[in-house]
Amino acid sequence: MPVRGLLSLFALCLCALFIGPYRALASGRRSVGLNPGPATAPTPAEGICAAAAVHGYGCQEFDVTTEDGYILSLQRIPEGRTGGTTAKLKTKQPVLLQHGVLVDGLTWLLNPPEQSLALILADSGFDVWIANTRGTRFSSRHLTLNPKKPEFWDWTWDDLVAYELPAVINFVFKQTGQKIDYVGHSQGTLTALASFSEGKQVDKVKAAALLSPIAYLSHMTTALGSAAAKTFVGEMTRVFGLAEFNPNGKPVSDLLKALCIQPGVDCYDLLTEITGKNCCLNSSTVDLFLKNEPQPTATKNMVHLAQTVRRGILSKYDYGNVNSNLKHYGQARPPVYNLTNIPRDLPLFLSYGGRDALSDVKDVETLLDSLKLHDPDKLGVRYIRNYAHADFIMGVTAKDIVYNQVVAFFKSHQ
Repeated sequence: MPVRGLLSLFALCLCALFIGPYRALASGRRSVGLNPGPATAPTPAEGICAAAAVHGYGCQEFDVTTEDGYILSLQRIPEGRTGGTTAKLKTKQPVLLQHGVLVDGLTWLLNPPEQSLALILADSGFDVWIANTRGTRFSSRHLTLNPKKPEFWDWTWDDLVAYELPAVINFVFKQTGQKIDYVGHSQGTLTALASFSEGKQVDKVKAAALLSPIAYLSHMTTALGSAAAKTFVGEMTRVFGLAEFNPNGKPVSDLLKALCIQPGVDCYDLLTEITGKNCCLNSSTVDLFLKNEPQPTATKNMVHLAQTVRRGILSKYDYGNVNSNLKHYGQARPPVYNLTNIPRDLPLFLSYGGRDALSDVKDVETLLDSLKLHDPDKLGVRYIRNYAHADFIMGVTAKDIVYNQVVAFFKSHQ
């Protein structure tokens, strides 16, 4: 892998490594009812529904099994704090929230109700569903595979497009009997765009809001690139030897410790150096985030993201040689996801920030160029000059600057 690809992969890895000293607690799941508890942060053992119940929201737990055997945790917040009748619930618009890489669905619930997108949507009359990607603490099961074995981690975001997104969307569609609205952040935008470009799920999606879209990554840069180039190009093969990429594990932690001794590297502010200078984070929310994240992903998935950075195109996973690609795809190079094939009448809302080091402005402009023939009445774009990557999910000003626009966009296309 060329140096640039290695640095790009390492930058993606470090998005979670700034919380290396904070170990995630033991995983677990349970359903939680409407009775609100004390206003304290839920532990992972209490789960995502606990985070909703703390504020007085009802929440339901579901399991969704993908075609390739992964058992995913899915949460539903069917109504806001004012409640509603069963008859009204049947007519509520369902909306699915999909998180990014190295986190899980709890990230939508870290702020108070008036600042958390999931709860804002519920209070705005939506039937809210929260997805959790395979490998994260609430979706670490499989029909036959053991998460402690490499086979469990043999996947990339291609598999999220092919198996996971269809399973979750189909489940919500069947439960509600309605086409859904979709909200994705970071990797959650990537899988949606790739799926839409292949004509998948578009018959079950009414509209989509894409926050910090990362379809293209070729302009992603970090202040840590120089130190990484000098220190870790040789050692990166140690990470590649692991099927599971666990930011809390020793091999990855060792890489971070070595990087932290490099001159000029600020290990106390890696969030800013990697995601960009977030303008609007509350320190208590960041503390809660640090207690609950990061989550594991597949090393193969990280490599695939690095391939996206290096090549400047959006394509399926490259197996590294012609024979393997021929075996998987019937051609020497991986097929490309052609985003110009996204149906022009599919309502899309995109929001991106001027300080985002991952969803760089130039890369989003490339994405928008792919959508230049989109129906202008079906395309909404909001650029926020002082926002970075984490502001879109944890920013205290996001309700006024982003979320109200998301709600309005969805309601205008119902």
